[in-house]
This record gives sequence, C-alpha cells and structure tokens, in this order.
Amino acid sequence: MPRPLRSELFDPNEVCIVHCIQRCVRRAFLAGIDPVSGKNYESRREWIRARLECLASVFGIDVLTYSVLSNHLHTIIRNRPDVVAQWSDEEVARRWLSAFPGERVDEFLGQPTRSSIDALVREPGRLAEIRERLSNPSWFMRALAEPIARKANQEDQCKGLFWEGRFKAQAIRDEAGLLACSMYVDLNPIRAAMAESPEKSKYTSACDRIEALKGKEMESSAAAMQTISKEEAATILKTSTPEQLRERRKVAAKRKGRMIPRDGWLAPLTLSPKTHGALAHKHGLRASDKGFLNISLEDYLKLLDWTGRQGRPDKRGQIPEKHLPILRRLGIDDDMWCDLVWGFKKYFGRSRGAGSPDRMREMAVMRDLSFQPGQRRARACFLQS
Repeated sequence: MPRPLRSELFDPNEVCIVHCIQRCVRRAFLAGIDPVSGKNYESRREWIRARLECLASVFGIDVLTYSVLSNHLHTIIRNRPDVVAQWSDEEVARRWLSAFPGERVDEFLGQPTRSSIDALVREPGRLAEIRERLSNPSWFMRALAEPIARKANQEDQCKGLFWEGRFKAQAIRDEAGLLACSMYVDLNPIRAAMAESPEKSKYTSACDRIEALKGKEMESSAAAMQTISKEEAATILKTSTPEQLRERRKVAAKRKGRMIPRDGWLAPLTLSPKTHGALAHKHGLRASDKGFLNISLEDYLKLLDWTGRQGRPDKRGQIPEKHLPILRRLGIDDDMWCDLVWGFKKYFGRSRGAGSPDRMREMAVMRDLSFQPGQRRARACFLQS
C-alpha cells in the first residue's frame, strides 16, 4: 500500500499531532558504533537533538516526544497555526530566515540579514505562504533532515542519499493513541536493548524530563533570532575556517541561550484544564506552553518505568492499581496495555493514524475511507463500549 498524501493526514492550518519517523538509508549507522566498520557515530545524536531544539524555537510547532536510535529517529510533534497567527510579519520573516537564511553562515546557525527581512516583509503573498510553512510538519521535518544529511555526508566524505526517503507520518487521533505512542517512542531504546531504563535512555524526551526534575541544565541551542549585515555575512562566508565557525556557534549559544533546564525546549507534558488559547512561549525556547496529556509528569514517568520493565514475556505482571484509573478513563484494557505499547507497530504500523477504534472509524468516515488498517486489531486493546 502506498503512503498516503500528507494532505490526507494533517492540515498545517489546523492543530494536529503527528508521529514522524525518519530512517537512515545506509548500512552505516545514523548514530552509535557501526559493528562493521567500527566507526563511532555517537556525536550525531547530539546533532539531531540540537537541531530539534533549534527548530522548536523557530517553528510554530511543539515537540512533544522524541528519541534518537541507531538508524532512525522518532518524534511526535504538534503544529500550532494559532501561535503563528499571533506573530507579526517581521517576526515571521526573521524566524523563517533563521531556519533558511539567504546567506548561510552555518547549517545549524542561521543569522538573517536586515535587508533580507525587509525584502521578505514587502512580499505579502510570499509571507503568507511562509506563515503557513512555519506550522507545517512537513517543512519542520525537512528543516531537520536536510542539514543532518549534508553534515553526515561531509563527515563521511561522500555524496548521495542519507535518508531512506520522505519521513513516515502518522496522525494521532486521540489521547489514548497519544499516550501509547509517547511511551512507545520513549521506550524505543529499551526495546532495542540500547538502555535498561528510561533514565538511562539518553537522547529521549523521557530522559530529558527526568534529568530536568533532578535540576540538570544544558546550554541552549535555540535560534539566536539576531540579524547581521549583508557585508558581515559575506565576509564570514569567505574568510572563516571550520574552527572559526564552531567558535562562532559557541559564542552565539552563550549569547542567545545560556543555561536552560534539560527539557526547557520540549512542550510541557501535563495538559492543564485551566489553560485556554495559544499560550505562546515568551522566552523563545519553544512554540507554546501548552501540555498534551491529562496526566501528571510524575504519573507518566511511573507508568513509563513500569511498562518498560514488562518488555520480557517472563516478567509480565499485573498493572499497579494506581495506574488503572488513567487507562480506564481512556478506555484501554489494562490487561492489554503493555501489548499496546510494546506492539504499537503491530497495531498501528500500517495505519494512517493511531488511537481508539471508535476514533479511527470516525476519521476514516471523515476522509471518505471504508476503514483504516489496524482498526480491527486495535479493538482487542480497548474496552468495549
């Protein structure tokens, strides 16, 4: 079955949540140690995390969950056209040129020129198109993948494709699908035997949130949102060595980001019923301050830890009583919870969306489809209404 059109999965003008998967095409690892060549690509994990953080500060898109594995990456994102609508024309131009600068100083550090911003503001048609792109998951993933591919090719001293193809997208239909998908993403390193527990699963959103609870901080990779003159940009490009460019990045990071909590760039996990509207983030680290699950971070991490311990068939146990209200509120059969998370790909791998069977059926009707793959199989994991 061919992959569905992006327009069938999400509309950049409407708030939606998308699970994105980008896979490396080569035998060589995206990150980690290649068992054949012995070369260590571990540093690429930080490339991806830093690029995600940078884009989270530029786009009108919340990064909810992510994990970076050996040959692919997962991220769950939520586009925020309501936040983008609040930005002025000048801010839209500055943000766009920070991600796609005309005079590129560095793949990971775009500094637009004043003249470029003014020229873009004077083109209302072009600016309207860009405003839509800043809340478009496809453009977010493009801005993530292309610089990583160029930098990896440069490191490997080769040319050609780095990614397998366009990213795989899957719409998240409801909170039940979002909770299961979030835990599936956070537990991927454990599932791949790369880590033993969430707190040891580096380069995952779960690990970042746990580290932040411990008071851990990091140097921000958020976009500087500062301008330079056209002449200065030309001089930098012509005269700077790779070492000087790296030094510029360090100076810019100290100037723009300082130290922030490990999860400061991620969307808050808990969705508060008291919050309404766009809730745009005021400090430039992420699109908004809106959560995404009706569960506290403490309860989420406890359920994640328990679920992660059930990965082996010989270690399956009864779900703790304190977690039952969460699952039953979402209509999930507690006896099938672990199977739903650990077998997420089995249930929803071929589906255009993930969620409860009723919600998947509703979305299929809305899209003029007879059914969605996985709809019947997923019914076994949910309570019958």
